[in-house]
Amino acid sequence: GGRLLLESVDGRRLEQPLEQVLRAWRPNAMSPPAKMVAWGRGVWRFLAEGPRAANSAGGVWPAIFGTVLMVLLMSVVVTPFGVLAGIYLNEVAHQGRLTHLVRIAVRNLAGVPSIVYGVFGLGVFVYGIGGSLDEWFFADRLPSPTFGTGGLLWASLTLALLTLPVVIVATEEGLARVPDNQREGALALGATRVEMLTRVVLPMTAPAMLTGVILAVARAAGEVAPLMLVGVAKLAPQVPVDGEFPFVHLERKFMHLGYHIYDVAFHGDDVQAALPLVYATALLLVLVILVLNLTAIFLRHHLRARHGALPRR
Repeated sequence: GGRLLLESVDGRRLEQPLEQVLRAWRPNAMSPPAKMVAWGRGVWRFLAEGPRAANSAGGVWPAIFGTVLMVLLMSVVVTPFGVLAGIYLNEVAHQGRLTHLVRIAVRNLAGVPSIVYGVFGLGVFVYGIGGSLDEWFFADRLPSPTFGTGGLLWASLTLALLTLPVVIVATEEGLARVPDNQREGALALGATRVEMLTRVVLPMTAPAMLTGVILAVARAAGEVAPLMLVGVAKLAPQVPVDGEFPFVHLERKFMHLGYHIYDVAFHGDDVQAALPLVYATALLLVLVILVLNLTAIFLRHHLRARHGALPRR
């Protein structure tokens, strides 16, 4: 191996053996295939390694994992509540003035700034529910909080609350598009109201429900402001899933691609040197959202092909 010669501005020189250098290569002496291999290794390190030097260098694997896990948990929470609320408003509740006011309130909630949801999550989920859980079950660890501080669970619940109006509105619109003769035919054949909803109406509404979930994922995956209050961390090299019981640690803080972009772009020591990392992480965030959306779109297409497309009114 060779030696690396470093010279400072004031003329001091330092020789370093290449064996002690983390990574070294000679670009001018590399062939095009070797350059492609080196580029591929760099991309793999960026995707598979954890961050180093306070998020200014290294990979973004914990941020990718945290973003995807948070979106999945948010979808698991918001989908049943949004669907049930939409079914109740459209199929069960008496269609009077109160139901009309509730619909107006739901649509207005969709326009509330996301930072307001973050403040609500901080006060209700983190300090309220989380503080109570610490007093009931983790009193021996106080004053060090367990659930009374930001974490993956509270971030997922906050974003579920943020995206709940989107799922409710999409579900209601899907239910409204189901022709009344489908309901009347099921009831005329002897089906109960519950059987009519579960066997006829809901399967035909499933594509619209998944449309709401797609819109919810698209909005939640890119949100940063509420996460800064309820759980995101600047540097969390350990992912919330490991081999220790209970395996998924919902109380842990996590990294997020959106906050990683914000932190590297505006809080790094050398912003100009970090610009390539910012651009690469931004592109990766778009690709992650695209993959999540394509998965939901594929499921929607499958359900639509299975149950038939609803007629447009």
